[in-house]
Amino acid sequence: MNNANVVSGPSLRVTHKALHRPLTIFGIDRRLFFLAMLLGAATFNLFYSFLAGLLMFVGFYTFAWWATLNDPEMLRILLSSSRARRRFDPAKHTVVTVKVSQ
Repeated sequence: MNNANVVSGPSLRVTHKALHRPLTIFGIDRRLFFLAMLLGAATFNLFYSFLAGLLMFVGFYTFAWWATLNDPEMLRILLSSSRARRRFDPAKHTVVTVKVSQ
């Protein structure tokens, strides 16, 4: 029997940390950063107010920073949940009308 084909233990492979790290810009997910930037720019164009655009950007940036700290995959889960099939909810009851005739 050839001993070269027999594995004596688990094989170890080098994995780089950068492959598993989420892509962030200034500490938040890049998609949320661009969303905050886009909404800030849209607010600036709508109201012609730099202060309104800046406040909108800071507000959405703060929310995105909080969301990234709590769960970096929150955006992916929310977006994929809209495509999921609805399941039966036992807490919701349908109204049944009963007519009593004499």
